[in-house]
Amino acid sequence: MNHLEKELNYPLGETLPEAGQKLQVAPGVFWLRMALPFALNHINLWLLRDHFNGEDGWCIVDCCLDSAESRADWEQLFDHGLEGLPVVRVLATHMHPDHLGLAHWLCERWQVPLFISATDYHTARTLVATPDERHSGQAMAFFRSHGLVDPQVFDALGDSSLQFVHMVPALPAQFVRLMDGQVLCIGDNEWHCISGYGHAPEHIALHCPALNVLISGDMVLPRISSNISVFDSEPLADPLRLFLHSLTRYAHLPADCLTLPSHGKPFTGLHTRIAQLIDHHDKRLAELSSALADKDLSALEAMSILFTRQLDAHQITFAIGEALAHLHYLWYGQQAMRYLDEQAVYRFKPTAATTRP
Repeated sequence: MNHLEKELNYPLGETLPEAGQKLQVAPGVFWLRMALPFALNHINLWLLRDHFNGEDGWCIVDCCLDSAESRADWEQLFDHGLEGLPVVRVLATHMHPDHLGLAHWLCERWQVPLFISATDYHTARTLVATPDERHSGQAMAFFRSHGLVDPQVFDALGDSSLQFVHMVPALPAQFVRLMDGQVLCIGDNEWHCISGYGHAPEHIALHCPALNVLISGDMVLPRISSNISVFDSEPLADPLRLFLHSLTRYAHLPADCLTLPSHGKPFTGLHTRIAQLIDHHDKRLAELSSALADKDLSALEAMSILFTRQLDAHQITFAIGEALAHLHYLWYGQQAMRYLDEQAVYRFKPTAATTRP
């Protein structure tokens, strides 16, 4: 546990749900945990007691990616953990594969609807329909324009097992739209939708005032900061500004709200954690501003400043995207300028108001 984590409280201590089993964290709210084949090795999923379309049952919140292992975990839960009740709907906080991958299978298996924001649903449909070769070629050109030359990383971009469509092979043909401020009646409780931006196109967190519980998805994590990246599909984006602004949307929630994150353990100390995340990004921005005072930077060079640990080929693509998000924050905030150098690589330098001596 690092020193920042010690400022938070973990009501369940070191207790974790076992594979294929649920663990109650609040009345009618249960925690599931499934393995992921990445450095981020797990995802938390949630099972809520529900009553929908006249039927008692369960609402699944987030799905895990589509793999034999995650399907087996779900089947074990269905066989032993549903207390004789069906799944009556599925909800995805956002479109990333570990959250959406098995939505098609779960919705078809139980003949139930998928609830998700329209932006994330349609973004996911575009990615599922885009041929891998076209997407990876565009991504390679994007990363080259920001300084990447490592052939191992380009090989990782072409790895079919890491393509979106490999982890999200299909989507339900229909969905129910979630929007900011919408109130969902799930079981006996009202859950308020809070939209968030920067990590995903239109992430939806869920707050239940009666239970004092927030399902934060990937917007607020206790141990790590969510990846905030510029991607090849939106190369001029300013996601970090969107993310930091989105964090202010939780200011009205109680300080002792039980936060259920998608990675890590349930915790209290939401406002403390949000302050930590803002401080983290402020420090990264200050580091880059200081470095720009000495020399112009590409996103690849900025990555080595922000990430000092060893990264594998897959992690490098996300790290470059995150470095670029911080550079774009400075650029759109008129603290830096962008130009194309002689090698056709985008570089950033201080603006006239902040230029180096």
